[in-house]
Amino acid sequence: MSKWRPAMSGVPQGSVLEPVLFNIFVSGMDNGTDCTLSKFANDTKLCGTVNTLEGRDAIQRNLDKLEKWACANLMKFKQAKCKVLHLGHSNPRHKCRLGGEWIDQEKDLGVLVDEKLNMSWRCVLAAQKANYILGCMKKSVASRSNEVILPLYSALVRPHLEYCVQLWSPQHKDMDLLKQVQAMKMVRGLEHPSYEDRLRELGLFSLEKRRLQGDLIVVFQYLKGAYKKAGEGLFTRSCCDRTGSNSFKLEEGRLKLDNRKKFFTVRVARHWKRLPMEAVGASFLEVFKTRLDGALSNLV
Repeated sequence: MSKWRPAMSGVPQGSVLEPVLFNIFVSGMDNGTDCTLSKFANDTKLCGTVNTLEGRDAIQRNLDKLEKWACANLMKFKQAKCKVLHLGHSNPRHKCRLGGEWIDQEKDLGVLVDEKLNMSWRCVLAAQKANYILGCMKKSVASRSNEVILPLYSALVRPHLEYCVQLWSPQHKDMDLLKQVQAMKMVRGLEHPSYEDRLRELGLFSLEKRRLQGDLIVVFQYLKGAYKKAGEGLFTRSCCDRTGSNSFKLEEGRLKLDNRKKFFTVRVARHWKRLPMEAVGASFLEVFKTRLDGALSNLV
């Protein structure tokens, strides 16, 4: 048992209650701010539209309030980790007093994003990290049985290929890069079959199908689940039902730019309307997941 130590500010690290206590401690950070403030664990993101001098002043005013809050609570923001991400054409790129150097690419909750919202570099890093872990597995694990390799792949490799994928869902060239992470080749007897044959032999979904599975689960959460309140207005229900499938369809909309078709709210509408009524009509998330697994084999 460790000795008692006084905690002058914040919460003691390493305790079971640390995440809850920290969230309580920082809950008042956004008091008095008039810009959007998002908090995730110990990361804080301030968002606002800066197309006028008034917008610039509003961002700076909110940053000053955050500095005052930190000083009053005996805390401070780590300047080296304070970055700014500019988005939009003809962005004036105003400078602020809080933050480090201005850069074009920055991590947003662990995902690399550049000013054009291009995720290709994020995809490259995910594949590199997954391949590195796969190399460590080859060196440290002697067994090549399915019972050993498959759980290791699911726990150590695949999460890097899927983390926050609803945001950075890769495009065609990036998908091929992720497919090159051939963990299933390590399984004895599956060194030579094709990628699709290995998945069929092991009873696994492809990465594309798992991404679609994750997308549809998030849609359910926004429409009928835990995020229903936040999802109001995010999707538009379709007024007509010309087919005999489900009657809980989403409006796809007409888009002039091809890159907007890849946005989460747009790309999921077509797949959602193809789900059977028994799936979209589920009242609970676990029921929906079970029925979704059965329907996915006919969707992709």
